[in-house]
Amino acid sequence: MAFADPFWVNSLFLVPPLLFFWFRKGKLSLTRKQLLYISLFGFAFGIVEGSVVVYLRAALGFLPGFKGTLFDVWRLVSPLYDQTIAAQQLPQSLLTVEIIRETSTMIIFIAVSLLVASKLKERIAVFMLAFAVWDITYYIHLWATVRWPTSLTSPDVLFLIPQFWIAQVWFPILVSSLTALAVLVNTKNK
Repeated sequence: MAFADPFWVNSLFLVPPLLFFWFRKGKLSLTRKQLLYISLFGFAFGIVEGSVVVYLRAALGFLPGFKGTLFDVWRLVSPLYDQTIAAQQLPQSLLTVEIIRETSTMIIFIAVSLLVASKLKERIAVFMLAFAVWDITYYIHLWATVRWPTSLTSPDVLFLIPQFWIAQVWFPILVSSLTALAVLVNTKNK
């Protein structure tokens, strides 16, 4: 699986350079303190999201050893575990709940960006930075708790809206890292 599916998801590679050049035209008016708080929010929310996925996997029987310690999970997790298959096996009721959760997550990021900044450019930067830190933390938390993903080439379901977005784990981590960098390097030093 070299490319994301559906194919248009691959266009997300354009987001970091487009943001970089747009933000470059006029530096962002965000303080270091704001950047820190936005990043802390993204970090904490990434842990919450990762925990939800761990609970969901355990509840559906996809997480061997969950009744023991995390060491039991680490020992029993299989490199053959495929998140894309697990997600496709969600009952319709849980799939609906997941779509509502994803929508709510985006609303939370929008609300934070509206609270932190008053100009459109800074609001978008806040949204993108919080999202990027959240996304990276999500994968770090999953690996630290249940040793998944087993590699950066593990396939994952990135989003469910409007359909399943599937890509290898390196894809969202790279896009998120470059997006965070585009925000950070284009912020005025305050």
